[in-house]
Amino acid sequence: MDEIKKSTISTSDKNETGIESKETEGLSQRQIIVKRFIKHKAAMASLVTLIAIIVIVYTSLGVNIGTGRFKISIPGWWPYKIDQIDPEGALASSCNGGVTGCPTLDLAPPFLDGDGIRFGGHPFGTDIIGIDYFALVMRGAQQSIMVMLIVGTLGILIGTIVGAIAGFFGGIVDAVLMRVTDMFLVTPTIVIGAVIGFRFGNLGVAPLAIMLGLFAWMGLARFVRTEFLTLREREFVDAARVAGASDRRIIFKHILPNAIGIIVVVGTLLLSGAILAETALSYLGFGVRAPDVSLGLLISQYQGSFGISPWLFWWPGTLIISIALCVNFIGDGLRDAFDPRQRRHISMKERRKARELSEVPS
Repeated sequence: MDEIKKSTISTSDKNETGIESKETEGLSQRQIIVKRFIKHKAAMASLVTLIAIIVIVYTSLGVNIGTGRFKISIPGWWPYKIDQIDPEGALASSCNGGVTGCPTLDLAPPFLDGDGIRFGGHPFGTDIIGIDYFALVMRGAQQSIMVMLIVGTLGILIGTIVGAIAGFFGGIVDAVLMRVTDMFLVTPTIVIGAVIGFRFGNLGVAPLAIMLGLFAWMGLARFVRTEFLTLREREFVDAARVAGASDRRIIFKHILPNAIGIIVVVGTLLLSGAILAETALSYLGFGVRAPDVSLGLLISQYQGSFGISPWLFWWPGTLIISIALCVNFIGDGLRDAFDPRQRRHISMKERRKARELSEVPS
């Protein structure tokens, strides 16, 4: 009886594998990856949410690039700026026993609070002197997203290069590069970040992000090195050597495309870690400096007003968590898409069909 049951389970598993293989039959590797990623509901929802956040953040206040004659300015659709004070609007939106600057955004229906659904002049409220808080949060999000992208790009680039060289050549090259990596790893990250922020925080967000990116590559370098150590022993690499391919061609044309999965996955985690690092540094006073703002700086500046004006924490905190979660879910979806060992989720209907096929007598 037990043997029959085991045979039925084994046949059912084979049928499920057949169903999964049938969906990818005739597709290229790129098409399979895209299809797997699209089927990851959490990753797709996070991708749409992250794109919506970026579009709103960068279109609301506009974009200013460059200086002097080379400055490019694209105006935004939001009427207030981060240096525009509206004391009358702050007084008009009072609440909580006379506290000014309350959010005018109301999503509750009329039968709950009497006001009904409304947007108002200051949906996120204002700060203690009457500056529109939506403008401040959008500007802070612009800075934090810029830090995330710059740190992520530099970290991925440096980590991939160092890990690829160390893993492919091995020997003394591997030993030297990994000892340098270990030296960076044992240095406390928060101390390095504080020193960088103290020295370069007043120069703007771009120099700060570049300096942080130079200390964000070590983890990825180790992952890439491990992947290259495994892939360089594969048969297709030996075939490329026999065919006379150069080391550079083997690295970029044969090994690197097969290691792109681990690079993408670890890179997305690096992005979410970058925005959290910038937030922590700005909260401690070592990141973006006034008069500019970031999400961490907003939380730090108004921490004394939490009991009176909690919305000054709601919006930047919610945005930080949302961006970090979106990036992490996207990374999770990319991991499932790139890793061939990750099996696709089989629906209950498909499981029943596979079980019925296994029970049909041959």
